Amino acid sequence: MLDVGQPAPAFTLPDQNGTEVTLFDLRGAPVVVYFYPKDDTPGCTTQACAVRDQWQEFEEAGATVLGISPDDVDSHARFAAKYDLPHRLLADPDRQAIDAYGAWGVKKMYGREYEGVIRSTVLIDAAGNVAEVWPKVQPKAHADKVLHAIAALDD
Repeated sequence: MLDVGQPAPAFTLPDQNGTEVTLFDLRGAPVVVYFYPKDDTPGCTTQACAVRDQWQEFEEAGATVLGISPDDVDSHARFAAKYDLPHRLLADPDRQAIDAYGAWGVKKMYGREYEGVIRSTVLIDAAGNVAEVWPKVQPKAHADKVLHAIAALDD
């Protein structure tokens, strides 16, 4: 994972509509980048819907929220439409951002080890630096923790 205070790694990826999103273009306000394994799976849906359910608070905080997974644009479009997700989902099938942010690694499930996306979140401050890192996110508590950290940026 990344260290707090370091510049956030740059990326340009397409969102669920095929529109390219460049991290550098989002400077001037906080950016939340969360990495998740797969669209429309239980934990990932819980995490994305928690952001949706607290969307007004993210907007009031002036934050941009980006969900990133290796799924393609079409998969993201279906996922966003199915759950009425207001934030952008970025397709990273080549793992450009996933690798740069240290969100790929060995995971364990049911006693089996495999490589995949590690559910993690990075808060980037208005200057483009890493402000907070959550290396292993609990989907239900994710949005609250991130909103508290965004509020602390102003302190």
